[in-house]
Amino acid sequence: MSELNYHVTHFVMSAPDIRHLPADTGIEVAFAGRSNAGKSSALNTLTNQKGLARTSKTPGRTQLINLFEVKEGKRLVDLPGYGYAEVPEEMKLKWQRALGEYLQKRQALKGLVILMDIRHPLKDLDRQMIQWSVESGIPVLLLLTKADKLASGARKAQLNVVREAALEFVGDVQVELFSSLKKIGVDKVRQKLDSWFNTLEPAVEDQDAEE
Repeated sequence: MSELNYHVTHFVMSAPDIRHLPADTGIEVAFAGRSNAGKSSALNTLTNQKGLARTSKTPGRTQLINLFEVKEGKRLVDLPGYGYAEVPEEMKLKWQRALGEYLQKRQALKGLVILMDIRHPLKDLDRQMIQWSVESGIPVLLLLTKADKLASGARKAQLNVVREAALEFVGDVQVELFSSLKKIGVDKVRQKLDSWFNTLEPAVEDQDAEE
């Protein structure tokens, strides 16, 4: 299995909803999470690029679907953060619609990375995302971010608790520790992305017509 070079990942475009995305072909792996889960930092760490995904002191700034290309036909997708309180209700609903639509209708989506702060995992919206993915047959990698905030014993205990809880979703759900600061879990995430990008069938336009 060939290892991809995530360092060459580059920004392609931002879109307010799936109608503005490029052709629904190739393989996409999406990153989702609450607005303060450390999504941008994780993308920057994985690609070894400081400014690839913009990090902001104000969570909830990522209001668009952002596409990054790792290699032709293989893309990372940064989905709008969800669940941040200080955003007008109307805007929140708009994001959630864009998010739900992308997860349910985008054929190229082949894997979902859900990021959760290790100190506050499995909130309602996280569970909803996992449920959606499992029902759509999309494999999930749950990342417990900011793992450096806990001592190693507490970290392992929390990992076990979340792994146990993930079993109830009865789907392809893997749980790992992650820290952008201490580079915990970076290799595991890259391995998972490699396996998704290299072994899953890419979506082809008009696939439905042929089936």
